[in-house]
Amino acid sequence: MATDRALRELAHALRDDCVVTDPDVCAAYAKDESEARPIVPAAVVRAESTADVAAVMRVASSHGLPVTPRAGGTGRVGGAVPVEGGIVLTLEKMADLKDLDRANGTATVAPGLVTGELHARTEAEGLFYPPDPNSSAGCTIGGNIATNAGGPRALKYGVTGKYVRGLEVVTADGSVLALGRGTRKGVTGYDLASLIVGSEGTLAIVTEATLALVPAPEGRATLLAFFDDEARIEPALASLYAHRLDPRCAELLDARTLALMQTHAALQVPAGAHAMLLVELDGDLVAMDAALERAGNALLEAGALDVLAAKHGGDRERLWTARREMSRTLRGVARHKMSEDVVVPRTRLGELIRATREISEDVELEMPSYGHAGDGNLHVNFLWNDDGEWPRVERGIGALFRRVIDLGGALTGEHGIGIMKAPYLGLEQSADVIALESRIKALFDPKGVLNPGKIFPEAAKRFHGAC
Repeated sequence: MATDRALRELAHALRDDCVVTDPDVCAAYAKDESEARPIVPAAVVRAESTADVAAVMRVASSHGLPVTPRAGGTGRVGGAVPVEGGIVLTLEKMADLKDLDRANGTATVAPGLVTGELHARTEAEGLFYPPDPNSSAGCTIGGNIATNAGGPRALKYGVTGKYVRGLEVVTADGSVLALGRGTRKGVTGYDLASLIVGSEGTLAIVTEATLALVPAPEGRATLLAFFDDEARIEPALASLYAHRLDPRCAELLDARTLALMQTHAALQVPAGAHAMLLVELDGDLVAMDAALERAGNALLEAGALDVLAAKHGGDRERLWTARREMSRTLRGVARHKMSEDVVVPRTRLGELIRATREISEDVELEMPSYGHAGDGNLHVNFLWNDDGEWPRVERGIGALFRRVIDLGGALTGEHGIGIMKAPYLGLEQSADVIALESRIKALFDPKGVLNPGKIFPEAAKRFHGAC
């Protein structure tokens, strides 16, 4: 009854087509791209403005109605799954590039703007927005801010939070706040904008962001190196830095991923190759040839079987195709696929790869890995076909996370915690830290209506218990 009253209030406060209760439409918003169990919300609200978002939160807060914010729905940890039912508040219609300020190097955007579109529109102006999640063709700026997303270029340029200067947000009670700043420098008060970045929609909903841009690099060059052993990847990365190179990307395919790609995606692999490293450089156009040669030599000195180089767009796109196709190719190999984006210090990447082999043998599951080798961010995939294999998947995930923490790493590098990783939060963070975070959540959202069930182990327990 409380839900019905809240929806009637929202229908009165918003335009007729904003509040949707049709079961088929609501079912389309029941899940994201994770393996989390879908949950159909009572309604979907299609916000078109900050005022719409504020109205939704005021009504939801007054009735204690859960609200799950959603933009692109490309998340991998269940962050957009409405675990408590209630409302899915979709921001997909708030997709404007509101301002592109060349003089100050900023872009002001709405949360539903697709990241790839921002890339294209800024680069057309000779500017550059570096964060580049592999889902950039469908993910949005709002989702990127919620998870502090990275991507291959994070190795050189950093993750989303580095480029967030200012935010307009709506809090759980419907208040509209301006956080951060529009200037390059500013240290007034607490850095609340940075607190919102990576909070996965649990503290406030971003309705506008001012993002820093940098000049677009003049030149790019890409190399594809093959190795006879995964253990050579770590020394190869060290060799690049020893040659005073600063690659913007260094992407790894392990032996199992390489074998699957060769079989299912027609990737041409030299005989004896059991690992692949894709390296991309950028910078001054005149210096590219020399940098490319130094990089090639560094990789050969580190034991590469073969190094392929591309300076031009068509050749470069061909080399990148192997990296972009990995997730889709692996999804075609098995009925189920779960990707865990764990992080370790770069110097311990080899140990992590060896650990995945041991875990794979123990739980008897295929576990191909790939990812951002340059910053130690490995995407470890679990592949399985039968639902009855899920207990082995859970056992493997737990073993992986414990090993990552033993290696001085982190449970996630860019996907976030969401529902799927919430039970493991205590492996990385102490009880005191989690309690402090819980108090911060309660301060922002005392009624617990904003994206409930995410991040915190206790909040997610009911969902996992029902799976």
